[in-house]
Amino acid sequence: MALFLSTFTNKIDAKGRVSVPAQFRASLVNESFSGMVVYESFVNECVEGCDIERIKKLSESIDNLDPFSEERDAFATAVLGGSIQLSIDSDGRVILPESLLRKVNIKSEATFVGKGSTFEIWEPKQFEEYMTRAKKDAKAKRNLLKVSK
Repeated sequence: MALFLSTFTNKIDAKGRVSVPAQFRASLVNESFSGMVVYESFVNECVEGCDIERIKKLSESIDNLDPFSEERDAFATAVLGGSIQLSIDSDGRVILPESLLRKVNIKSEATFVGKGSTFEIWEPKQFEEYMTRAKKDAKAKRNLLKVSK
């Protein structure tokens, strides 16, 4: 599975293209699909992204729910129905869907934030504010994080 680390801010050009960080691109190359999957985050005011393998695992998890339950239908609709596969062009760029950009207020720049098996795409100033809160919260709750040997 892919591992996304670090934070990068890139400009969005006049045609709506943005460069995917090289480190992310290396994790997004797959035998079945060379690109990324994006969807509106369920946690933060941003776009969430992952590789095709991660979305397959989410689909399997949804499939394990009762096939006729409201929960399964809601997850399938929101996660899978809301996901968009984006191909990365030969210059390492993607066109982020305008509908998603509007929802999270991204206009001229996008901040890519690695979060392990997923990544997020933020409006840069909103991410700076979130990072400040996240660091404060992480520091206050640092005793909850355990590293296995």
